Amino acid sequence: MTIAESPATTARGPATARALENAVFSAAMLAHRLPWTDVPARALGLDALTREGVTSGLLAHLRRTRSGRPVRLRTAFGTFLVPSSRVDAAGLLARAEEAGVLGTPCGLTAGGLRYGLSPHVPLGREVPVARGQWAALVAEDVDGLIAARRGDGTVDWHEWRRGMARVARRVVVGAAAAEDTLLSEIVARASTESGSRSHAARTAALGRRLASYLADADPDSPAGWLVADGAGPETAAAALAHALGVVGEAAAGATLQALALLSVGAVTGAGEAVGEALRRYPAVPAAVYPVSGAFVWEDTAVEAGTEILWAPGWARDEDHSGAGPSPLCGAPSGCAAARFAEHIAREVVGRVTEAVHPVVISPRFGADRLPEVLDPGTLLVAFREAEGLPGDGRVTVGLPAAVPLSARGFAPAAYGALAHAGADRLERHSESLAACAGNGGWDVDEAGEAFRMTLLGHAERCARAADDVRRAAKRLAG
Repeated sequence: MTIAESPATTARGPATARALENAVFSAAMLAHRLPWTDVPARALGLDALTREGVTSGLLAHLRRTRSGRPVRLRTAFGTFLVPSSRVDAAGLLARAEEAGVLGTPCGLTAGGLRYGLSPHVPLGREVPVARGQWAALVAEDVDGLIAARRGDGTVDWHEWRRGMARVARRVVVGAAAAEDTLLSEIVARASTESGSRSHAARTAALGRRLASYLADADPDSPAGWLVADGAGPETAAAALAHALGVVGEAAAGATLQALALLSVGAVTGAGEAVGEALRRYPAVPAAVYPVSGAFVWEDTAVEAGTEILWAPGWARDEDHSGAGPSPLCGAPSGCAAARFAEHIAREVVGRVTEAVHPVVISPRFGADRLPEVLDPGTLLVAFREAEGLPGDGRVTVGLPAAVPLSARGFAPAAYGALAHAGADRLERHSESLAACAGNGGWDVDEAGEAFRMTLLGHAERCARAADDVRRAAKRLAG
């Protein structure tokens, strides 16, 4: 008989934290509402005094003093059973799920507010993720977003997110759903309002929206496989909604974070970049798992009504080896949709880096000092043209002009990156003007030759300006 199968009479209740430990843990959670609290500690190189440092240090203390067993902590946001390691969290949640007593988790913000997560519904099978299998579908939308970037090379977060939602609809539901922006909106509402009074109405609306796609399902999409496997309309709709949510989240947020890590040299390759982004900055940074019935895990007896709190960031330095809840949906025992989402994110990052060089504009950081938090909604990344790529000879006058950016908080190096992107744009403009001037249509008369000389003059001025701006960029970045 294994320990997990031992009679409940031999199990003990979880260890309870002391008053001072509760106070420190609550203070660390409350401090997450105040990002500026990390600034003095980081300026002095005292990472142990940052919010994450205090939380990780307390968990290490609890792990030492409680023999690694989960600890009951009373916080300002409720009383939670907190595992002290990623492996323990995985085992504890898996045992609760096996016992059939694990309820639907909810997310927990840094400020202690709870929010709905996309309900985990299995896809029924693993989505094939052979290398390059989804590359063509992803490339079409990614190339469009690269072409639509602003004049300074930066990408607008809202445009990027909308574009990645389109990618999610195409790969999950099929090409017919590519332009159905309302579908993504309904999925988002249904996920975040899980458990609310309007959830049933949202779910019904989602089913109606997906009905036509399921009636004529794309056989090469998860929608088609669900239909082929005999999934009923409600089950298929719920599974597709979950897949749309996690694929859209990974394609939008994890990709920008991965590109930022690549740009500073913290990782190499799309696969490593996406994996590190999800490990460091999980889409579900903290989740609360309610327990509806009693169960025993190893030698710990867990009572009905317990709430298990787990935040992957607390164990960031552990070797997770795939253990623990999914960073995209919080599912305790893995998620096929989340694994598919990671693959799509890798395809997006791979396509971007094939065409351009990502440069982090804000916030500024280096490979030796990565930020504890990297919100994709506030992350500003520029896409510079890759070295050696040939121009297409088009005049660039019609491309979007540079959009003014907030200067507050920008370091000189950030302005240097922006200036470098501007220099690249000027150089491309110079090349396109020269290419236009080289067209044979100008030499039919004197007026044409005069226009040719004018174009060449503009091209020369743009080239000189590009050199000047690039020198200034180097000085700023130095």
